[in-house]
Amino acid sequence: MNQTLPKRNEISPEYKWAIEDLYENDDDCKKEMKEVLDALESLSTYEGHLLSSPDTLLSFLKEKDQISIQFERVYVYANQRYHEDTSNSIYQALCSEASSMQAVFCSKLAFEEPELLALTPKLLEDFCKAVPELSVYRIYLNNIIRQKSHIRSQEIEALLADAQDMAEGASNIFSMFNNADLKFPSIKDDDGNEIPVTHGRYTSLLESANRNIRRQAFTSLYSMYKTYENTLAAAYSTNLKQEYFFASARNYSSSLEMALDGGEIPIRVYHNLIDTVHKYLPLLHRYVRLRKEMLGLDELHMYDLYTPMLPRDDKKIPFEEAKKIVLKGLAPLGEEYLSRIQEGFDNRWIDVYESDGKRSGAYSWGAYGTHPYVLLNYQENLNNVFTLAHEMGHSLHSYYSDATQPYVYAGYRIFVAEVASTCNESLLMDFLLNKEDNTREEKLFLLNYFMEQFRGTLYRQTMFAEFELITHEMIQRKEPLTAQKLNEIYYGLNQTYFGKDIIIDEEIGLEWARIPHFYTPFYVYQYATGYSAAIAISQKILKKEPNAVNNYLKFLSSGSSKNCIDLLKICGVDMTQTKPVESALDLFASLLDRFEEIATKKI
Repeated sequence: MNQTLPKRNEISPEYKWAIEDLYENDDDCKKEMKEVLDALESLSTYEGHLLSSPDTLLSFLKEKDQISIQFERVYVYANQRYHEDTSNSIYQALCSEASSMQAVFCSKLAFEEPELLALTPKLLEDFCKAVPELSVYRIYLNNIIRQKSHIRSQEIEALLADAQDMAEGASNIFSMFNNADLKFPSIKDDDGNEIPVTHGRYTSLLESANRNIRRQAFTSLYSMYKTYENTLAAAYSTNLKQEYFFASARNYSSSLEMALDGGEIPIRVYHNLIDTVHKYLPLLHRYVRLRKEMLGLDELHMYDLYTPMLPRDDKKIPFEEAKKIVLKGLAPLGEEYLSRIQEGFDNRWIDVYESDGKRSGAYSWGAYGTHPYVLLNYQENLNNVFTLAHEMGHSLHSYYSDATQPYVYAGYRIFVAEVASTCNESLLMDFLLNKEDNTREEKLFLLNYFMEQFRGTLYRQTMFAEFELITHEMIQRKEPLTAQKLNEIYYGLNQTYFGKDIIIDEEIGLEWARIPHFYTPFYVYQYATGYSAAIAISQKILKKEPNAVNNYLKFLSSGSSKNCIDLLKICGVDMTQTKPVESALDLFASLLDRFEEIATKKI
């Protein structure tokens, strides 16, 4: 009999997020939708005289924040309902309505930034002296002044806002295809039993000790992306074109410059990451050779990269046990932090298990004024324990920022978004590696897992970043991006990154077609930079450097009240330098040494 995913209504309520903490029902959400639209009309009355007085400006900004808080709640609710079951037509429609509402929101406020362009540093200072309460918005307003050359006239801003909903078409098409429509052929175990292949189970299947299972899962997944490669190439290419359109319209020299400018990230940070990782590619090649030797394979294939390098006890880790492990691992962060984690566990912040139609992957999200939410597709393995720690790191970052910052600064830039999540993972790994009752095999397995984090985050995400850079530059040069060309580029990058001791299977050339993050341009490099920063911060905490925990909690509580580079400097980490990336990869080298030393010792 085939294994099938449970329906949403078959999941126990205790393992579903408390969506009712946003709205009791859909009607309440739709009611607030109408309230937001009505309030937007009220905001329109400020058009033409935002800077007529400091009181007028303050009144507008406060009203806009209140409406934004309401809209955020609507948008999060609609999307999270859709993510519960992406095949549910009711929530497809509600999600679409929320997206359209976002376009209206942007259009109605199109006058704001063009009018604020008349602000000068002196006028802002005079306004803040006249109405001290306006000083809350000083950073926000200074940032608009800083980006003056990229804000267009009111007429063009309105047009760009109206175009935004249409511009999201490629991303929406990919999401619908990937999450709702795409189904993979089942595979068979050695006894002939069918095993469903899903997004949520794919990684677990690649971790299988059974190489035939790994090969079948790999072939099953990519066979479907191959079938639709031309459609997916068109969607991806269209997404890059819309990004460059907006970059050009806003007077940026490239999509990369636009993407990094919001967080005030120097472009050299992106290029330095790729260049630094390239210098350390011999370490990855060494790791690949080690993996081939440890697995005892004549040929190492791409589907062999995720399975542990040595046999392990495949005992399952139930979700309740995973929560206990995470709490123990995060103990260095102190009782206050742990109490917030426990609060999330006790109050259903988390949607735990995979179900039919549920969005793949994992994330943390939420709306200002309510607690964060975590979406999981929990499989009972160590990787998913780390995912729990990772997403709760995001959630606690949001929790502390929301609790400390006014709405205008509560959100944080993507550049620092992965620091809290990865710091949690690093602390958890240290706890597991240093358990006194660890056997030789357990130490080797954990070292293998830790090295995989470096391969999957620092190396792989940098390879993704390089792929994005290449393809975005091709669009800028108006070169066509066919499926064949995309496959060739991606296949070549795999050859460069993984070296000569592995068979670069033809199917891996299609991996670009299944990466959702590529539809948020120049996002993934921040996993690598964030990982490097997180390693540095976690090491300070583990070494019990003075004020390391307090500084870290201050960072978590700072939202976007400083630019990203200065936020990390709170923790003593300077990402304008190559040192954090180099230091992280030096740690990777030490892990390789430690693994080889233990592996060669005789019991």
